[in-house]
This record gives sequence, C-alpha cells and structure tokens, in this order.
Amino acid sequence: MRPPKQICPKDRAALKELLREARTKADFQRVQCVWMRAALGMNSTEIAAAVGWSKSTVKIVQMRYFREKEQALIGAGRGGRKNQYLTYEEEKKLLDGFSAAAMEGGVLVVSDIQAAYERKVGRSVAKSTVYRLMARHGWRKIAPRPRHPKSDPVAQEEFKKNSPGLSGVRRKPAARKAGGSG
Repeated sequence: MRPPKQICPKDRAALKELLREARTKADFQRVQCVWMRAALGMNSTEIAAAVGWSKSTVKIVQMRYFREKEQALIGAGRGGRKNQYLTYEEEKKLLDGFSAAAMEGGVLVVSDIQAAYERKVGRSVAKSTVYRLMARHGWRKIAPRPRHPKSDPVAQEEFKKNSPGLSGVRRKPAARKAGGSG
C-alpha cells in the first residue's frame, strides 16, 4: 500500500480557514474531507464514517483537492452542464437566427431548429435536446395554431349547409324526479 500524499503545514492552515469560511453544508464537508486527512491523519474510511459520505466520494474530493487546491472545495456543487455540445452563448447565437420569425408570430418548426443545431455540432441529436435548449433560453409554446394547415374553409361551409344535421331537432330535458321532503 502506497503512503498517503502529505499536506504541508501552510496548506493545513489554509484548510482550517476554509472551514470557517464555508457557507454551505456541502462546502464544509468537502473541506472536512481534506482537513481531517491533513490535521488528524485519518484515512478515507474513517473520514467517510465521520462525514457521512462513501469512501469513494471522500477519495474523489481529496484527488480534486490535490489537482485544483481550494477551488475544488468551495462552491464546487453538483450538477451543471458537463456534456454540452455548445456553450450558452453559442446556443443563443443559433436561436437568434430564428427569433425574427418568432417575434412576428410565425410558427417555428422544431425540426428546422434541430437541423440547424445538428449542422452546428456536426452530429445528430434527439429532439428533446432541442426542446431543452429552447426552454433554457426562455422559449415556450404560447398557443396552438388556429387551424389545421390542410383545412378547406369552403368545404367546411358546404358540409354545414348540406349535411342532414340535427340543427332543427332539440333534445328534451331529462325529467326531474319529484323529491319528497318530509
């Protein structure tokens, strides 16, 4: 078994100060993972039991600390866009090409935006990727289209005039039961 990497006294003092500066529980626990190793000489199994995390998570935090120093401990929360094809600014620039039609009330076809996105990133993407992109930039569906694009208003009026409809027939209201109170 290889001996653990040592943390110099200057870094130990910096870790102690970071413990005081931590604003969130997660930040505090990340700093604790490294500080317990440096100041108390605890191994990852003992630290995991003390912090309430798994042994592998403690090791990951410690490895990140040795690579990135204090930046890895404070404010490095979970989540975020780790697997993005385009940056937020590049996505905004792509959508700006479609915003003129959207501002005029035109119908935006998602498959057109998807095709432009695929050309930009150089590979095919799922339609859900484009919907998430649009949601990320505040685009939303406001209303359904007012009529079907293949509808024929003349044929509809003709059907209304010539169909043997129920226009003259009236339904009788249901008979009310006489309820007795009393």
